[in-house]
Amino acid sequence: MPATSSRKEVRFIHLLLPILFLMTLIVYGLIIQPQVFKKEAFPLEIVFLLATVFSATHLLCIGFTWKTIQEAIVKKLAKGFPAVLILFAIGLVIGTWIISGTIPMLIYYGIKIINPSYIYVLAFLIPVLFSTLTGTSWGSVGTIGTVIIGVAATVDAHLGITAGAIIGGAFMGDKLSPLSDTTNLAAIATDVNLYDHIRSMLYTTVPSAVIAMTLFFILGFIYPPVTTATESAETQEILQAIERMFSFNIVLLVPPLVVLYGSLRKMATLPTLLASSIVACILALIFQDFDIGTVMTALRNGFDTTMAPWAGNIPDKLQTLFNRGGLFELNEVIVFTLMALTFIGTIDVTEAMPKIVNKVFAFAKAKYAIILSTLLSTAFTNAITSNQSATSFIIGDAFKKKYDQAKISRRVLSRSIEDYGTMLESLIPWTATTLFMVATLGVPYADYWHWQFLSLSNIVIAPLLAILGIGCFYTSKPSNDEEDENEEEDV
Repeated sequence: MPATSSRKEVRFIHLLLPILFLMTLIVYGLIIQPQVFKKEAFPLEIVFLLATVFSATHLLCIGFTWKTIQEAIVKKLAKGFPAVLILFAIGLVIGTWIISGTIPMLIYYGIKIINPSYIYVLAFLIPVLFSTLTGTSWGSVGTIGTVIIGVAATVDAHLGITAGAIIGGAFMGDKLSPLSDTTNLAAIATDVNLYDHIRSMLYTTVPSAVIAMTLFFILGFIYPPVTTATESAETQEILQAIERMFSFNIVLLVPPLVVLYGSLRKMATLPTLLASSIVACILALIFQDFDIGTVMTALRNGFDTTMAPWAGNIPDKLQTLFNRGGLFELNEVIVFTLMALTFIGTIDVTEAMPKIVNKVFAFAKAKYAIILSTLLSTAFTNAITSNQSATSFIIGDAFKKKYDQAKISRRVLSRSIEDYGTMLESLIPWTATTLFMVATLGVPYADYWHWQFLSLSNIVIAPLLAILGIGCFYTSKPSNDEEDENEEEDV
């Protein structure tokens, strides 16, 4: 086969075929297979692997050389590799923050401060803290969330409002956490610095949170709890187990403060996370009853409650939260990221996504129209795939060039992917997220969705800011290409 330039003119149908093949696999494997045939959904990594094989084969058939295809894949992987290193570092941070006692201490005192008089506001704020420091909305709902819903049931509070507050708080913390996989993937997919992505999300998330907190505070007077008893056998069992495992003091707050300091000073992400992890290891050796061998094991495999045999029987809910972290914690996320980048590398050969977007959204000329198109495309893709990771890469690759051409910062693109992706998952009844929330909290979808004020507010605020041009960085001087080069140096 003769060598062919990657810049050759390609018919629109050939640009579309790999995307259609991927969407077919996603719809059948992630929706029809589990929902209609009641069988296990296709692994998302395999979906993208198969799509890559199809795309590469298709390119060979229309005249591109394997060398051209391989170079495009390698270029895409090389660009994404610094972000993969960050994903490894996040696993280290999670494991070391647990073994140092930092996360257990915050959980312990978080449970202690639950006051039934302000149950709805606290049901929102406490999961915000937990998700921010652990990077997992599901983990926060499955642990502190179940404790809060138990307290709400004990004091006869409104369970629908409480569940809406818990879910909203968990997603807010997850969205703003540098340890969150979805937050990192949105930044990776759009080639945006992680902390720039998080700061951009503050424009939509903070107003939404203020509205949510205000409404939950007011609802505390409209639907007050009937009783004020907060003690329960389950809560006391959890608190006692944490007390047996760890010793607490204020110095254990240093690891998250290192991350906070690095974020505020715009320091490189990877060294900041590694520094926080090293500090946590030192604190574990000084203040906890773990030897250096156990700490090294936690770095590799994550923390496990069996590392603290002196603690005796540990409740299952604590094991769910504590048995995690380590170098391999995000293996599935990392493998998926590599598969997604490989697929995107193949379609980059023909510049398929920007050309498709330019054709489909040719009507969107104004900056606000481009952002609104992104929001709607993200909502549609997430609803179809039921997977925010896939949505991040599909939408990110589709709109990057269009944002560059319109001189809109990609920080707005990464933020939009989360505004109408991550934040909407718990409002779509058939997603895995909604099914998890319902099963974990024991509150039906119909009872909580209209009380999930954070996401509902965000649905209005995100497009409103786009129309008004607030927080859209239209006047940013550097081009996105220059930003990308700086970001790659600072990872």
